[in-house]
Amino acid sequence: MKHIKLVLAAAILSGCEAKVDDLQAFIAEVKQNTVVSVEPYPEFESKPTFIYSADTLRSPFQQPRNTGAGVEVKVASQPNCAQPDFNRTKQPLEKFGIDALAINGVFQSNGKQWALIQSNTGSLFKATIGDYLGLFFGKIDSIQNGTVSFTEMLPDGAGCWQKKPATLTMQSKAGENNV
Repeated sequence: MKHIKLVLAAAILSGCEAKVDDLQAFIAEVKQNTVVSVEPYPEFESKPTFIYSADTLRSPFQQPRNTGAGVEVKVASQPNCAQPDFNRTKQPLEKFGIDALAINGVFQSNGKQWALIQSNTGSLFKATIGDYLGLFFGKIDSIQNGTVSFTEMLPDGAGCWQKKPATLTMQSKAGENNV
């Protein structure tokens, strides 16, 4: 019985031979009628060798050393010119631009107004009048009705700093340019 099944399976499988005569004839015909044209590689001109000679100069990404020689830049000093306090310790909210801050809430404790300010990193800070925020020495002037009013100091290019009022509101979201 096993031999009959084996012979029957061999007979069935021998009938499964692929007939590819017409496919081989088509491939031969296409090869005969197709003209192969390959474009030649383009000719490359050789350029003169470039000699880099600025390797002994200062990198543009480094601060210039004050050697006393060369061009000296003088900032025009004006009397009664507004300047921020560069010597004070920076507060945590001064690491963020104003567009990266949003007010999450306002509360009062012991008669003092506080604002909960969230950065775009998700950190939550509390701030009160007199605290600093933003990249341009912004000092908080008032906190009321979900709005924090502050004064920034922006450089004017002539060595002085101009005061500019700005606000953050509870409706503004971190990441928006709402100032």
